[in-house]
Amino acid sequence: DDLRAVVGMLIAAPRQGRLGVGWRSIRSRAAAHAEVATLTVGDVDAAFERLAGLAGDGVGARRAAELDALAASATAAEWDFLVRVILGELRTGALQGVVVDAIAAAADRSLAAVRRAAMLTGDLGETAVIALSGNASDLDAVALEVGRPVLPMLAGSAQTVLEALAATGPAVVEYKLDGARIQVHRRGEDVRVYTRGLADITHRVPEIVEVVRAMPVDDAILDGETLALDEDGGPRPFQDTMARFGSEAAAQIALRPWFFDVLRVDGRDLLDEPLTTRRDTLARVAGPWCVPGVVTDDDDIAVRFSEKALAAGHEGVVVKAAGSLYSAGRRGSGWIKVKPVITLDLAVLGIEWGSGRRAGMLSNLHLGARDDDGEFGAPGGFVMVGKTFKGLTDDLLRWQTTHFPELATGEVPGGIAVRPETVVEIAIDGVQRSQRYPGGVALRFARVRGYRPDKSPADTDTIATVRALLRG
Repeated sequence: DDLRAVVGMLIAAPRQGRLGVGWRSIRSRAAAHAEVATLTVGDVDAAFERLAGLAGDGVGARRAAELDALAASATAAEWDFLVRVILGELRTGALQGVVVDAIAAAADRSLAAVRRAAMLTGDLGETAVIALSGNASDLDAVALEVGRPVLPMLAGSAQTVLEALAATGPAVVEYKLDGARIQVHRRGEDVRVYTRGLADITHRVPEIVEVVRAMPVDDAILDGETLALDEDGGPRPFQDTMARFGSEAAAQIALRPWFFDVLRVDGRDLLDEPLTTRRDTLARVAGPWCVPGVVTDDDDIAVRFSEKALAAGHEGVVVKAAGSLYSAGRRGSGWIKVKPVITLDLAVLGIEWGSGRRAGMLSNLHLGARDDDGEFGAPGGFVMVGKTFKGLTDDLLRWQTTHFPELATGEVPGGIAVRPETVVEIAIDGVQRSQRYPGGVALRFARVRGYRPDKSPADTDTIATVRALLRG
C-alpha cells in the first residue's frame, strides 16, 4: 500500500481519489508546522483515507480538524508539497513520465515494458507493485482486458494541417470533435463506458450502451468521443455534453457517440496493428458511428477536409500517421491535433495571490472584456469573463507582483482589485455559457500569451466579441 500511496502522491493523484478539499479549506489553516520531519507515507495515506471518507453533518469541522492535524505533523516543506498534491498543482503530465522512468530503473525492467503495463492497467501504482514485487514475466504478462480501461492515446499539437502532415506522412485526417473522450468495453451484452480519466459512467449514458450493444460483435474495446447535438445535427456547447457526466437531471440531453479507434474485437487484440488496419476493422464494427475522416498524403485534400470540419462547427482535425500503433498516455507525432488558436485582448481586473510554488507572488488573473454598451454599468467599463494563471513564467510572476499593487483599488477574495489599465493577450480554446460571470460567458482553457503594453484599455475586446464565439 505504501508503494501505491507514494506513486499517487508523486503524480498528485492520491489513490483515494477526490479528497473533498479545496483551496479555501487549505488557505484557512494556520497550524504551526513541525520542526523535525517525522511524518511517514503511511501517516499521510491514512489522513487522506479519513479525508476521503468524510460525510454527513459537521463534515466541514471534521475536515478542518484533519487538515490541522496533518499540517501540524508536517514540516513547512512537507506541507507545501502536500498542499500541491491535494490541490493537484504538481505538473502531473511531466511527473507521470518521470515516475514511469523511475519504476523502470528501480525494477531494472525495460522502459517499454513498464510503459505498456501502465497503459494496460491504467494505474501507475499497480504497475509499480507488479514491476517491483513480481517476477520479470509478471510485467510482460499484463494484457489488454475487456472491462479494465486503458490509458488513452493522446495527440500532440500543430499550428497548421500542413505542419502536421509533414510530421506524419500519409495520414488519416479526422474531425476533431468538441466532445468528451469515452472508452467503451463490451463483453456479450455487458457494456461499460469510461471517461478519459477512466471513471465508469455507464449508468449515465444508456444511449451509448444501446448503440454499442447493437454492434455485430461479441466483445470489443472502442475509443472515441461523445457529444450533444442540436436539432440540426450540429454540435452543442461542450458544457452540455459534460452536464450528462455529472448530473442525472441532464438526462434529456441526448449524447451521440463517435468512434475513431478499436483496440480489441472478438478476442483479437489490435494494439500493435497499424492505424489503417484498426480503422478498417472499426468501419466493419461501428459503421455509421465512426468519426468522419479521409486517408491522404495530399496537402490540398487535408486542408479542404479541415475546412469542412470547421464549417460543420467542430474544433478542427486530428492528423494521424497511417501506420501509427496505439501508444496510450503519451503525446507524440503519431497523432497531431490542429485547431485554430483564438486570442483575445482583455483587461486585468484583479489578481489573486498564488499557492504552492507561486506562494508569495500575485498569480491568478481576473480577466475582463470591455462593455461598450453599458450593459453592466457605465459604457466603456469591463465585465469579468474568466480567470487564469496558465502560461505565466517566473519572470512574469515577479513582474506582476511588483506591478499590480501600484494599481490596487481594493480587495478580491485572496487578492487585490486593480484599475483596468493593463492589457493581456489571452489564448483560449473557446467560450462557454456560464452563470458564474455576469456576462453569461466564460473562457475555456485560457492561458497567457503575454502582456500588451502597446495597447490601451480601449483596445481590448468587447463582451459582444466574446459572446460571438459561443457555439450552439
